Amino acid sequence: MKKLLKFLKGYYLQSVLAPTFKMLEALFELLVPLAVAAIIDKGINQNNRSVVLSMCGIMIALGVIGLICAICAQFFAARAAVGVATRVRSALFSHIQKFSYKNTDKIGTSTLITRMTGDINSMQTGVNMFLRLFMRSPFIVFGAMVMAFTISPRLSLIFLGVIAILMVVVFGIMLISIPIYKKSQAKLDRVVGKVRENYNGARVIRAFNKEGAEIEEFDKRNDALTKIQIFAGRISALMNPLTYVIINLAIILLIRAGAISVNSGNLTQGELLALYNYMSQILVELIKLASLIITLNKASASGKRVFAILDTEPEEKRTAEAKSTDNGSAVCFDNVSFRYHKDGDEALSNISFSVNKGETVGIIGGTGSGKSTLINLIPAFYAPTSGNVFINEKNALLYGKKELNGMFAVVPQKAVLFKGTVRSNLLFGKNDATDEELLDALSKAQALDFVNELENKLDATVEQNGRNLSGGQKQRLTIARALVRKPQFLILDDSASALDYATESRLRSALSSLDYSPTTFIVSQRASSIMHADKILVLDDGEVVGMGTHAELLESCDVYKDIYRSQFSEGGEAK
Repeated sequence: MKKLLKFLKGYYLQSVLAPTFKMLEALFELLVPLAVAAIIDKGINQNNRSVVLSMCGIMIALGVIGLICAICAQFFAARAAVGVATRVRSALFSHIQKFSYKNTDKIGTSTLITRMTGDINSMQTGVNMFLRLFMRSPFIVFGAMVMAFTISPRLSLIFLGVIAILMVVVFGIMLISIPIYKKSQAKLDRVVGKVRENYNGARVIRAFNKEGAEIEEFDKRNDALTKIQIFAGRISALMNPLTYVIINLAIILLIRAGAISVNSGNLTQGELLALYNYMSQILVELIKLASLIITLNKASASGKRVFAILDTEPEEKRTAEAKSTDNGSAVCFDNVSFRYHKDGDEALSNISFSVNKGETVGIIGGTGSGKSTLINLIPAFYAPTSGNVFINEKNALLYGKKELNGMFAVVPQKAVLFKGTVRSNLLFGKNDATDEELLDALSKAQALDFVNELENKLDATVEQNGRNLSGGQKQRLTIARALVRKPQFLILDDSASALDYATESRLRSALSSLDYSPTTFIVSQRASSIMHADKILVLDDGEVVGMGTHAELLESCDVYKDIYRSQFSEGGEAK
């Protein structure tokens, strides 16, 4: 609750007005049984029509005023709840943007999505219900008890006993249900994770005919979620019947004791009816309170999950072992090792190399050899476990994130496009790029021809994840997006795998003639993609097993020779 208070800033007035109007509504509601008692005792029993009419008028007025107060309370509560949820969602999204790759890997994308959506919606509902009912329900319960004391102190002891028993029931169920809801949310994460995994890997699943296995795995997770939600529902469902039983037994006891008091002349019929109405009000409000507590339990569990993310500090950069180097290189790896998890195996071991400004470096190796891991260390997406990475002779860990990111343009292994237009996607590279700059980047990325064929050209629609484009078109657009920036360092992580050899050859030629001469890293499975590079790194099982030009590696590196021979015939033609 303390952590939520800072998000209420700016909504303090609404947070006060909402319960205030609800308490006013409750106050007017508490006066209604007194008006009913007056109608019976002073109107009907004394045959006084004017009293009946005046009391009916008062009841109508109380109802109208109460309705106005309820509407005002709902308005202010909803405004505060929506405002708080908006601020929490914005804060969470901004905080996630600061996460390193390591933070995201550890927490999981599906968990972040669930907390950004379902959990915050649950919090919003909890805040709304809290402002509307948390003050009203106790006020009515204890107010009804006080009003009952003014009518008959002796019979009001029944109210005290009922309230005490009901509090035990309500809070007992609450204490049992809170941990169950926490487990339910955790299992919901697993279901969302499986759905996301299946959505992203739909083609692979179909290609390997694994639909049945995936459905079975989903059913297992869904069944586990269903079972715990049913169990939580059964616990929560005890609330209403238990409260009804207790209240109805109390009403029976009240009517019996009240009838004896009426016969003895210690209580009037109207007063007994008023006591019955107050007992009914307690029943209704305690049922509301029980539902509120269930809602608040869910909101509390969701809130803890959301604030757990907000309390997660972005990964601190490892302390730089050396601040700079004087070898004049643009990029230098000095005995770098890296592992993704503290106790895991090393993904890279003792990597050392240097690259001069403007050079093109090819990186090749088998699947799982550490190619993508290596290039992710260059712009400090991950910090090395040991050793140092230097950018322009300065340790990469000493750069500010914004400054470092401004030097690089990275084309990831999987082409990622956002819903919008070709123009809006290219402007990710440079916000103020002109049409001439965009068209030049498209031309160099070999994408201009197909973009000109699209309706509206630069303003052609791009669907989410580029669903309306082919794999090669998406790759060329992501390369163009990187070229718009005109970066110091260009990293292409197997980003031409969907291109044919002729298109890839033209792309290589265009990249080699860039007038701003970026230092370029090309990761590829194809020897043809990197054989013209100034320097080639050959990785195998996280280690550099070969370094040099294409000709040098054919003489000295067995791993490179095997890759080359598997892709080219003896005459040098691609297979």
